[in-house]
Amino acid sequence: MAATRLDITHASAGNRQTMTFSFWCKISSLVNPINSSYYFPVFHMNVGADYTLLYFNDGANRFGVLDSNGTSVTTNRQFRDVNAWYAITVAIDTTQATASDRIKIYVNGVQETSLLTSTYPAQNANMSWNNNNLNSIGQHSSATDYYYIGLLSHVHFIDGIQYQASDFGEYDANGVWKIKTNVSVTYGNNGFFILKDGNSVTDQSGNSNNWTVGGGTLTNTEDCPSNVFPTINPLTYSTTKWNLEYGNLRTNGLASGE
Repeated sequence: MAATRLDITHASAGNRQTMTFSFWCKISSLVNPINSSYYFPVFHMNVGADYTLLYFNDGANRFGVLDSNGTSVTTNRQFRDVNAWYAITVAIDTTQATASDRIKIYVNGVQETSLLTSTYPAQNANMSWNNNNLNSIGQHSSATDYYYIGLLSHVHFIDGIQYQASDFGEYDANGVWKIKTNVSVTYGNNGFFILKDGNSVTDQSGNSNNWTVGGGTLTNTEDCPSNVFPTINPLTYSTTKWNLEYGNLRTNGLASGE
């Protein structure tokens, strides 16, 4: 999804205190090739001084949740396997009395309890996401240098319920976390399910909350959590030799003599 952004503007705001994000991702680069100090946003909403950001930070490659309400929750875990699909669930409920229950991050079915930052929202605080403004996936809605570099699949958003990772995935007989093919969740008014093993932004939840491609080109690479492809290691990346495309599945621009 490098330089690709998906957009939606909801007709009305949903529940801004309780929500769940669940998605599979495969990171294609550990460094932003445009500016190495920039982050990789997965979900982003920004209007005026208000913002919500679910992102990977550049260099350290940790995953975090930021919000203009003061939230900053970041994993100590570093996401540096560029050949693996990660399943990430972010479960939010700011009405919880215990601060650490207000934002939970799960990776491949396991809750992350070792955190680099753990500033949780105040009880009953509103998140900026799920407002009736522009919500984006894959790129900062106003800064073109900030974009997610990688693949996304099985992207769910739940409006009004804090679910767990086990509602979206399960372990197989070999102890490997896999997608639940029949997810039983209540999506709520603004909830959606897109990018189901392909590049369709048509909502599969039944809500008709369809997204649009707001920038770039959304490519169907065929590489997905249920059909994992071997990919070229970006650590060997050299702009003088080749460019990597389609989630590191293809190279182009070979220099003379290479």
